[in-house]
Amino acid sequence: MRQDALHFSFTGKLVVLGFGSIGQAILPLVFRHLGVKPASVTIVKTCADRSGIAQALGVEVIANAIHESNCARVLAPLLAEGDFLLNLSVDVSSLALIELCRQRRVLYLDTCNEPWRGRYDNPALSPSQRSNYALREEVLALQRRVRSGPTAIITQGANPGLVSSLLKQALLNMADDAQLNARVPDRSEEWAELARRLSIKVIHVAERDTQMGSQRKSRDEFVNTWSTGAFIDEGLQPAELGWGSHEKHWPGDASRHGSGCDAAVYLNRPGFDTRVRSWTPLEGAHHGFLVTHAESISIADHLTLRENGAIAYRPTVLYAYHPCDDAVLSVHEIAGKNWKAQHHRRILRGEITSGVDELGVLLMGNAKGAYWHGSRLSIEQARALAPYNNATSLQVAAGILGGMVWAMRHPAAGLVEPDDIDHETVLTVAKPYLGEVVGVYENWTPLQGRTSLFGEALDQEDPWQFLNFRVN
Repeated sequence: MRQDALHFSFTGKLVVLGFGSIGQAILPLVFRHLGVKPASVTIVKTCADRSGIAQALGVEVIANAIHESNCARVLAPLLAEGDFLLNLSVDVSSLALIELCRQRRVLYLDTCNEPWRGRYDNPALSPSQRSNYALREEVLALQRRVRSGPTAIITQGANPGLVSSLLKQALLNMADDAQLNARVPDRSEEWAELARRLSIKVIHVAERDTQMGSQRKSRDEFVNTWSTGAFIDEGLQPAELGWGSHEKHWPGDASRHGSGCDAAVYLNRPGFDTRVRSWTPLEGAHHGFLVTHAESISIADHLTLRENGAIAYRPTVLYAYHPCDDAVLSVHEIAGKNWKAQHHRRILRGEITSGVDELGVLLMGNAKGAYWHGSRLSIEQARALAPYNNATSLQVAAGILGGMVWAMRHPAAGLVEPDDIDHETVLTVAKPYLGEVVGVYENWTPLQGRTSLFGEALDQEDPWQFLNFRVN
């Protein structure tokens, strides 16, 4: 396998499970950079490909919905040692696929740690059991049992995934600006110590998507710039966030999980019904949905320092997402229907007329100010860089490509998270597809501009308390 920064010659077969907006987005990049030929790719999806993209690319499609009773029977014959399973599906257990890939000696990558259908919306399960925290703990239990084997990277898209690499680079940038002369850490504890030295109390994955299409959202329609099904699933899960060691005000609707790493908490309400104050350079101050994401938990866990068995440092970590305007309207509509999903769904791509997806990490607490580091990718740039993409899907595809390259370079790393892998490799591969990658300081806090017309419970002494970020 020839190795340089952006090009490989992968000799195995590639099986892609799912072929929605992200599957369609990544395949041209795989052909461009990994030396994979269309004849070596098989797509497995629930039905025939109506988009025509698979046929245009010359890729075989197997129409077969994967469920618990047929997973191994359908997929095992397609996978041999040295192959790669790229899981871009929903409602198919990531854990089951990882175990199958271990048995077949196959590389694996997904963008979301998924359960079998019926878990997210099962009223018989507690909020904790429906959480991303629980899904992560189940996968980490496998990691602890079997510490070696073919590489399986979980949750490696844009976010989760790429943002963990952006975060590491942001910490190094801030260290340089502060003249700390810090070397590049190689263990989680060292990254955590660097974050503590920089006085980072809060980290937002702060995203503002301004893409808009020529056809606006209709009634009873959920519109988004990426998978509608995946967004609805995560929006209806409990809101989750990594809980920092500096926090003094316990939310009345928050709960701990009572087991596992204890790095995160959940709120007894869906992410679609929970908003926080955040900031991005182009948009400025805004309200984002506090949607559960794997990175909110894994980053908080990886940036935890313990001394004598007690937590000495951990930042609060959350995803603050302001999606495109039609997606915001879709969320309002689904809320008004008591969380019943619309009958019609549409992903914006060809009809987008303008807009930018501004995705990055916002690090707060440092004396120099809040620091946002990330990608600003416009729809015009995305279309010029790769076919079958909008700005959002290309950011995800870039993170996937970076993860695939790392997995191919390290084929026996076992089960890993984005926080475990080399950020330099991921960013080198991804950057050509991210538009402007910038770092911006701003003297912003969630206390700025608060009106005196309505009383609020605030902590004026410490702006970085979750109490101040949450929109009540």
